[in-house]
Amino acid sequence: MTTASPAWGVLRHRDFRWFYIAQFISLIGSSMQLAAVNWHVWTLTRDELALGLVGLVRVLPIIAFALAGGVIADSFDRRKLQIITQTGMLVAAAAMGIATLMGQASLPIIYGATALIAGMVAFDQPARRAMMVALVPPERIGDVGRVNVILFTVTSVLGPAIAGAALAQFGPGIAYLLNGLSFLPVVLVLFFVHPRPSDTPASRPSFGAMVEGLRFVWGQPVLRATMLLDFLATFFSSALTLLPVYATDVLKVDELGYGILFAAPAIGAAIGSVAMAQIGSRLQQPGRVMLWAVGGYGAATVLFGFSSVFALSMLALALTGLMDAISTGIRSPMRDLLTPDHMRGRTIGVNMIFFMGGPQLGEFEAGVMARAFGAPFSVISGGLATIFITGLIALKVPALQTYREQVTH
Repeated sequence: MTTASPAWGVLRHRDFRWFYIAQFISLIGSSMQLAAVNWHVWTLTRDELALGLVGLVRVLPIIAFALAGGVIADSFDRRKLQIITQTGMLVAAAAMGIATLMGQASLPIIYGATALIAGMVAFDQPARRAMMVALVPPERIGDVGRVNVILFTVTSVLGPAIAGAALAQFGPGIAYLLNGLSFLPVVLVLFFVHPRPSDTPASRPSFGAMVEGLRFVWGQPVLRATMLLDFLATFFSSALTLLPVYATDVLKVDELGYGILFAAPAIGAAIGSVAMAQIGSRLQQPGRVMLWAVGGYGAATVLFGFSSVFALSMLALALTGLMDAISTGIRSPMRDLLTPDHMRGRTIGVNMIFFMGGPQLGEFEAGVMARAFGAPFSVISGGLATIFITGLIALKVPALQTYREQVTH
């Protein structure tokens, strides 16, 4: 069984702690760029479809390379692989910032750089997530997922807030440059951490190894169901991509107001992730809690879609973040605990297609629906679809409601 103590204890392990701090800095930069790119594209075009295409160029490289990235992460030194990918993302973000500051920014440059970074993420993330659990003892593996939710939610608060200020004062070029600099701490720390050796030989990079990863995920009903639920919920409830439209056309706020709205889900998520770190390992029916949280995520999205008041919109977005953090705080440890070490990279690669493909394809879907029927219809219909899908999966996969945490060696 996993430890029932709060997840904070995992930070006592030196290598994990330093890598966690470096990731904290890097993810602030990444969330800054996420917000800055959406705002940049909207101000250049005032076109919902162009905004939706940002999600498409982010997700296509993930879909194309995530499975290969998982195989590579299970076949080679995960630490060295990250040094290469993190350095590549640093160069791409810095080049995008320089081009913007020189007045050379255009949609092809923004889309191209965004796609390039996404392609490197497809190789970086399987290696990073697989390595992180190797920086702690086996009995602490579940806690890695819980504290990672805090990492992502807190940086998602700080990044957009900083981006909003940077956009208002200096424009998007500075945000891109700061993101480039934020990769440096990760690259430096990677030279000094020492992951726990795997007790299973590394796989050989091959098509057969990729198929083996797919078979493993397909043979785990709980894993398969959570990935499908994550994909469909985020596909239909991608309210964030339409925030520039809501900020300018519905709520009538400026860049700073946009930054606050963008950060609102992360504020709720920060509360939810801290709660999950404290009590997540003690939940008696984590699968059932996760299903209720995803349904709540859809309901909060519907509330946001109906709102035309800034304070109510902030509250609804914060509730989406709260529900998503509770759900993620269960799904992430679930994946880590159900996956043996030699399969981690491939499992994460498959999962990337679902958890990153859903929201990014959802951005494109939201842009198309908003252009055809208006932004409120796009958001409200997506939230209702999420509620329906959650109920359907709960009925079809009863094993989700009876899931209990246990360590897989």
